[in-house]
Amino acid sequence: MTNNNNTSLVIKLGGAALSCPDTLNQVFSAISIYQKQENRRIVIVHGGGYLVDDLLSGLQIKTVKKEGLRVTPYDQINVVAGALAGTANKILQGNAVKAGIKAVGLSLADGGLCQVTELDPELGAVGKATPGDSSVLQAILETGALPIISSIGLTAQGELMNVNADQAAVAVAGALDAHLVLLSDVSGVLDGKGHLIKSLDEKQAEQLIEGQVITDGMIVKVQAALEAAKILGREIEVASWRYPEKLTKLLSGESIGTQFLPNVEQD
Repeated sequence: MTNNNNTSLVIKLGGAALSCPDTLNQVFSAISIYQKQENRRIVIVHGGGYLVDDLLSGLQIKTVKKEGLRVTPYDQINVVAGALAGTANKILQGNAVKAGIKAVGLSLADGGLCQVTELDPELGAVGKATPGDSSVLQAILETGALPIISSIGLTAQGELMNVNADQAAVAVAGALDAHLVLLSDVSGVLDGKGHLIKSLDEKQAEQLIEGQVITDGMIVKVQAALEAAKILGREIEVASWRYPEKLTKLLSGESIGTQFLPNVEQD
């Protein structure tokens, strides 16, 4: 990943990271140190699935997923939005503030950043996000603040929508024309023997999905990365937040996970 300080960096932070306070402290400390050294514009986009699971479980509501995407009945979207745009967003903002970062909590709807429509009626209040108007986000970045954006959006009719956080990060990166890193609890894409695959193209990914090497939620992550590489015309990185000591390298442009390149050609 080639570093260009004039190009913003969007980091999608996997929701499971919220359950690891030490990791969050290290992640935001790394960002704080890097921002002071390089003054690069960084944006966080996040999920928070485990918080939603806990809330729904407490309400005795079963969590259902379809092809890695959470089915969100319209009568549950207020609970989901509260967990993601409320609790999860403020947990992350609190950790950023603790690290000395000027953080601003946002959603996909703020300033029309992303346009959101219903993805599939069978999924309920699950939205598809496309790049919108980034001018408000750009103005916030101009102040030196770190925007932390939840994956909750609004349709043109004002309906709340839960957007897959990987797909939300793609839309935000598209709106900003930014580099994108998808950070999760996995080191990247692993082959059948558990070894890290350093780079993937669309054809190879399809073969791994068909061979059930890539499964469940990782399918959505891989498809989001391939889509982002195609849309943005630059490499997209999938890496882990579990090794915060490597984050400075990642922020500086080094690859620590799996890279997805548009029209990659392998030997």
